[in-house]
Amino acid sequence: MATPIRTRKVSHVLLHVSDIERSVKFYTDILGFKESDRNQLGMVFLRNGTDHHTFGLVPGPKDATLAPKDKYLTFHHMALEVSSVDDLFKAREFLTQRGIGFVFEGRRGAGCNVSLEFHDPDGYMIELTCEMEQIGWHQSARPHIESRRPCERARWRSSPRSRRITLTPRGSGRPVSCCQASPRSSTFTRPIF
Repeated sequence: MATPIRTRKVSHVLLHVSDIERSVKFYTDILGFKESDRNQLGMVFLRNGTDHHTFGLVPGPKDATLAPKDKYLTFHHMALEVSSVDDLFKAREFLTQRGIGFVFEGRRGAGCNVSLEFHDPDGYMIELTCEMEQIGWHQSARPHIESRRPCERARWRSSPRSRRITLTPRGSGRPVSCCQASPRSSTFTRPIF
């Protein structure tokens, strides 16, 4: 029997954090969430749309750190969708000005989405993304072998003007022009895996 459950979206995610106010500041001032509510347990509920909350912060032990990934199951990452590649470039500039370093910048194979990945103050991985490949409910993803590779040429739909995104093949030290992006003068550079 097929499941009768068909969810519409991921409603909300809550994370334990070591300093509630520091995390509220990061998620509101840096990532643009709005605070909706707090409860008697010290939990803070944030929103990035019209739902009461899409994200929440739960007080954890003071000065706690994430569990080592080689011994424990851990939260991998949370992805937040932005409207366009232009928005990613603006976010990249904003985050860079605030000293936030990136773990990944570029296009992923599975889903073909364009992303910036970085850590929040507690070390959780956050991804800003756009242009995720769309699949109908009763359709299948194209075979993995057909997914765009990170170094394949692709014209992003957000603008007729373009700017180069360069990827550096591991070990070569030389950038390779791979994709087209929207206007401005920055470039993304990342190692190819």
